[in-house]
Amino acid sequence: MTDRLITHLRHVDLAVPDYDRQRDFYTALWGLTPVAEDDGIVFLAAEGSPEQYVVRLRKDAEKRLDLIAYGAATPADVDTLAGRLATAGVRLVNEPGTLQTAGGGYGFRFFDVDGRTIEVSADVATRQHRAIEERESIPVRLSHVVLNSPDIPRTQAFYEQHLGFALSDTLVHPYAGELMKFLRCNAQHHSLAIAKGPHVSLHHVSFELRGVDEYLRGTGRLLRAGTRLIWGPGRHLAGDNTFSYFLDPHGNTVEYTTELALVDEDTWQPSDHDVSQISVQDQWGTANPFDDQLVKESFNDVDRGLFVAPPV
Repeated sequence: MTDRLITHLRHVDLAVPDYDRQRDFYTALWGLTPVAEDDGIVFLAAEGSPEQYVVRLRKDAEKRLDLIAYGAATPADVDTLAGRLATAGVRLVNEPGTLQTAGGGYGFRFFDVDGRTIEVSADVATRQHRAIEERESIPVRLSHVVLNSPDIPRTQAFYEQHLGFALSDTLVHPYAGELMKFLRCNAQHHSLAIAKGPHVSLHHVSFELRGVDEYLRGTGRLLRAGTRLIWGPGRHLAGDNTFSYFLDPHGNTVEYTTELALVDEDTWQPSDHDVSQISVQDQWGTANPFDDQLVKESFNDVDRGLFVAPPV
C-alpha cells in the first residue's frame, strides 16, 4: 500500500488490578525504566528506544488491554487517517487533538473491528536514549504485539484495508487451518500478528533485545528470579526471531526476542508455514513442545475493555 500512513508501533497500555506488583515486574525484572508516574499510572520506557514509553500500566479493578498506539509521520497524516476511518464508518473515540500523555503529540483514538482501542499519533517528543551495551540484557525497544481473534480474516481485513498493514506470512495447521497472520507496517517482518482464539484478548507483547547473547542472559535472569517460562528459548521460522515467553504477574504473556527479520517490501511474497513441522515452531529444537496447555494459556482472559475507551 503506497499511501500507508502508519509508520511503527509506539506502545502497549495495560490496566491491572495489582498495580504495585506489575510495576515491580516490568521495572526490576523485565528491565523497563519509569519516566513519568502519577497516582496509579506509570509510563515505562525501553532504554534503547527514542519512544517516550513502550508500556503504560494503569491501576484498575479489572485487567484489560487499554490500547495499542502507533506512530504516523505528520499531524497531517493523522488528520487524513482520522478522516478516512470516519468516512468508512469506523467508530472514533475522539477527534485528532493534542495528547495529554507523556511526550505529548497530536493524535486520536478509535475502536478496531473487535473493539480494541487504537491510538495513532505524530509529533510525540522523542526521549533521550542510548545504545544498549554488550551483555546488557534489557529491552532495546518494543518489537511487536500479537492479538487473539475468533475471526482472523475479519480482523486481518480491518488492519489491511483501514491502516495499510501488509501480510508477511501465515501459520497453518493441516487440520486446524490458519492459526496466525503476521502483518507489517514497515520493513519489520511483523509489528502485529493475529492469532486464532476463542475470544478477543491479548496474546503477547514482545520486546527486542540487543542480540542473541543478551536475549539468553535476559531469559536466564527471569528464570533465576522464578518467573514462569512457558515456551522457549527457541527460534521461530516465520520472522526468523528468537523467543522466550514468560507470564507477567497478571497472566499476560510477554516475550524476549531478537533478530526479527527485515523484509524488502517491494519483493516479499508471503508464505504458509505448517506448524505441524517442528522446525517451523522452533528452528533450534531447544524449546519445549507447544502443547494444548500452552495454547490455552496463550488465549489469556477475555478482554473486558472492548468498545470501552480507557479513562486516560
